Amino acid sequence: MRTRRLPLAVVAVAAAVSLVACGGQREPEGGKAGTDGGRLTIATGNTTGVYYQLGGALASVISSKVEGYRATASETGASVQNVQGLVAGNYDIAFSLGDTAADAIKGEHSFKAPQDVVALTRLYPNYTQVAVRASSGITKIADLKGKRVSTGSPNSGTEVIARRLLEAAGLDSTRDVTAQRLGLPESVDAMKSGSIDALVWSGGLPTGGITDLTTSLGKDVKLIPITDLLPALQKTYGTIYAQGTIPAATYKQPADVATIIVPNVLLVRKNMSDELAEKLTRAIFENKDALVQVNAAAKGITIENAEKTDPVPLHPGAKKAIEALK
Repeated sequence: MRTRRLPLAVVAVAAAVSLVACGGQREPEGGKAGTDGGRLTIATGNTTGVYYQLGGALASVISSKVEGYRATASETGASVQNVQGLVAGNYDIAFSLGDTAADAIKGEHSFKAPQDVVALTRLYPNYTQVAVRASSGITKIADLKGKRVSTGSPNSGTEVIARRLLEAAGLDSTRDVTAQRLGLPESVDAMKSGSIDALVWSGGLPTGGITDLTTSLGKDVKLIPITDLLPALQKTYGTIYAQGTIPAATYKQPADVATIIVPNVLLVRKNMSDELAEKLTRAIFENKDALVQVNAAAKGITIENAEKTDPVPLHPGAKKAIEALK
């Protein structure tokens, strides 16, 4: 799987908190990745998203705090691609939305068979952020009919939830909207140029790309509420989806925006050693401040919620670490 090096602008931000985050997949030094020391590769997401920022911070924490290991973070299309790459052995650690991870465990939707992945911990919640051009007349998901909509990167968690939202609103993503499968940076650029009417994004608060969009366009762009679709989503997919709020101050909106949230999880393969899984999990919680410095979304990573990864099994080594840290 091909990955790219981190842009210099992001590296500059990361350097402020001593991050070590560069793209690429390498063979481990001294044995199989995640077993006998060496290199660990972290699958993250789009460059202006929270996964990417926190993935770089996590790489720095691992490299400085987990003896014998050096970690790197890779830009990806996010959740579905991350799980696929993790199982294929291209990555050792992967960020994923909880709904995508649940599909992977069950072998449903984007996955043809159950995937051998487990969780190190539950992370922060992702907020579904639907931004529309103020002049478009869009006030709810059903209004996207006939519009040009970015549904997220191919094989991303954003694309999964975008399609489910459209379905819950009675729309077909292939016929009722002009869907464009764009990453967040490309979606933001398309909104700025007027080539799309709306974008769907699932990410932590704040997400840099959405901050850029709302700052650049001001009153010409707005976030819309989507919780009218929550009952339909829960009926089909369960309580992995819940109600949340995007505070007005997050993106300088005129009012809070009611939205749908889904938890994130940090995944590894089942064959990671118990010892390494324990060390990695400890490193996350013992160095949480370093993650928060990079993005405030990391405040949502709590030891109280760490074990709440169902239906994804918790790695035995991670469970040992969490129980010791409580």
